Amino acid sequence: MPDPDLLLAMTAMLLAIGAFAGVLAGLLGVGGGIILVPSFFYAFHTLGYDSAQLMQICLATSLATIIVTSARSVLSHNRKGAVEWQILRTWAPGIGIGAVVGVIVATSLRSDVLQAIFGTLALCVGIYMLLGRTHWRLSTSMPGGMRRAVLSPLVGFLSVLMGIGGGSFGVPLMTLHGVPIHRAVATAAGFGAAIAVPSVIGFLLMDVAPGGRPPWTIGAVNLPAFGITIAMTLLTAPLGVWLAHRMDPKPLKRIFGVFLVMIALNMLRKVIGG
Repeated sequence: MPDPDLLLAMTAMLLAIGAFAGVLAGLLGVGGGIILVPSFFYAFHTLGYDSAQLMQICLATSLATIIVTSARSVLSHNRKGAVEWQILRTWAPGIGIGAVVGVIVATSLRSDVLQAIFGTLALCVGIYMLLGRTHWRLSTSMPGGMRRAVLSPLVGFLSVLMGIGGGSFGVPLMTLHGVPIHRAVATAAGFGAAIAVPSVIGFLLMDVAPGGRPPWTIGAVNLPAFGITIAMTLLTAPLGVWLAHRMDPKPLKRIFGVFLVMIALNMLRKVIGG
């Protein structure tokens, strides 16, 4: 039986992580995964869980939460008629294939390699949030044919390696191709489900060494982190939405971009420093 004091500390950290991720998701419209993965990693590491597969546990647990949050978000956006179902139907199969490949790759990599990948990709996302402009366009329509066949698995693949849903890559991809931002956010929630469902199934089947993993971990999914995070995000996301209607989100996204760059650089520093 795990140390009760350790369980109490773990519960307190997870409550704070879930609450913070929920507020940010409601306030900025960003997926919680990009916050949950480094938060889980630092929390578990601080509590003494430092196995060679710790990053896989963080990725898998984050993706498990995305199944719930994405489904809830898609249903909510669909009631407002904001989901582009044609885009979702044509992109979801490729995204799902990319997610499965991502799980295969992620389960074969060392934790420090996954840290480096997360840090590099999070740095790119943070810089885009800082410098990106809503009027930027690559085209007025979404890619089809061979371009879609390449890009859709890439979205799923990179998202699994970061433990995130469809927002960080899907929303910029769609807005750069002429999809209005609110419809891009709504449709990207569906991307999240296409990423999370197959990848979590794969991670549940992953063989994780018992030594050094957090208690009550099945495969690579930590059940307490999943349950507590979902409960807290459902409670605090409405607060973020309430704040979003009373504040200008543009400077907040720039601030979050700086915050994300700092998280990414810190993770890369830890990898380089050993």
